[in-house]
Amino acid sequence: MVNTELIPIPALSDNYIWMVSHNGHAVVVDPGQSAPVAAMLDQHNLVLDAILLTHHHADHVGGAIALQQRTGAAVYGPASETLPVCDHRLAEGDTVQLPGVGLTLNVLDIPGHTAGHIAYYGQSATGKPLVFCGDTLFAAGCGRLFEGTPTQMVNSLGKLQALPADTLVCCGHEYTLANLRWALQVEPGNLALQQRWEAMSQLRSEGVPTLPSTIDAEIQTNPFFRTSQAAVSNAASRYAGKPLDSAVAVFACLREWKNNFK
Repeated sequence: MVNTELIPIPALSDNYIWMVSHNGHAVVVDPGQSAPVAAMLDQHNLVLDAILLTHHHADHVGGAIALQQRTGAAVYGPASETLPVCDHRLAEGDTVQLPGVGLTLNVLDIPGHTAGHIAYYGQSATGKPLVFCGDTLFAAGCGRLFEGTPTQMVNSLGKLQALPADTLVCCGHEYTLANLRWALQVEPGNLALQQRWEAMSQLRSEGVPTLPSTIDAEIQTNPFFRTSQAAVSNAASRYAGKPLDSAVAVFACLREWKNNFK
């Protein structure tokens, strides 16, 4: 019997630290705090094999040193970013083998939110594809461009959008309702978006995480995945007050719109 769990551990104000556990072993992704992970390890008597980092922001790496000191877990992270600890520096084309939890992960370079942001894509021991995408892709949203360009982010989101439709999207924050509220302004006639708003609102009212999402759900409801849809590009053009002649221009307008949306 395969006993594999994918668990979003709440941390800080709205972060999720992702844990994969399997047969007494665990890995975690982006531990912004050590205490919630330590509590989970103790509660379930798990051995932490590895810590995976997607980018350098403190709310994703803040607990890495303490967890490594406590457990001896190996730390993996982006090759080109300054990290508090990193044993294995990774870039696109690299593979991470995590036999203890039945995971083989391929690394994707997805700059935009930060200059060296990476994602980890693979299949769990259950055979389900999953991607740990940090703060590049959110449910119905994407990360702000702190260090990258719109062109970089469009390319990065394109890599994620090309993953299999049933891929579980394990992103870094519980931003879903705020993102959906904005997405409904962009594309109010999108039935899938309306239905997702209702379903996710119900989950949050019960205190249940809205994640993981799926690539298919994002293709249907995430404006940043839908820049080629007429309803989305037309809405962006109206917001900009001028025609927008490329996917990058539509994306850049949508990102500005989301930045200013209250």
